[in-house]
Amino acid sequence: MNDLALHAARLRALPPSCGPVRLIAVDGHAGSGKSTFAGRLATALGDAPVLHLDDLATHQELFAWTGRLREQVTGPLSRGEPARYAPYDWTARAFGPVRTLEPAPVILIEGVGAGRRALRPLLARLLWMDLGAAESWERGRRRDGPALRSFWDGWTAAETAHFSADPSRPWADALVRQLPMGYEWRERSVGQRR
Repeated sequence: MNDLALHAARLRALPPSCGPVRLIAVDGHAGSGKSTFAGRLATALGDAPVLHLDDLATHQELFAWTGRLREQVTGPLSRGEPARYAPYDWTARAFGPVRTLEPAPVILIEGVGAGRRALRPLLARLLWMDLGAAESWERGRRRDGPALRSFWDGWTAAETAHFSADPSRPWADALVRQLPMGYEWRERSVGQRR
């Protein structure tokens, strides 16, 4: 199915999962198209807010952002309060000015590890960008260019270790694949998940 408006309507109809919010995770390998897809889905949802996990991760803590997410984002949202977080500046290697994320009917969280074990109980849906690691990483390396080659070498090792210990794909409610025009969205039944 290639109609994001139809899927957006179904997501809006889900019961809230984190206080008053329907938290929708978009997970997948680095370079798989998560950010682009999340942006398009957010538009289909009437400009739903998108939290990028790159804003919570750091050079030293590529995947150790769970505590920051809980304290600054999901904790407040679960109480119906605004989330306040300081996005990480990957160039300056420091956290920047605080941003506010108001509770909304639907909020998208996109990034590698968005469907991790610690976050799954708060999710209304987990969507997985269904593109293999090697192809995703090649796309990411082309996008970022040779200046980030050493970063990518370290990243791929860290991502492999993360998904070995805490895989998201087996728990995904839907597999999403980018097509030349639009997206293929394959729903998974409970029996198809882990």
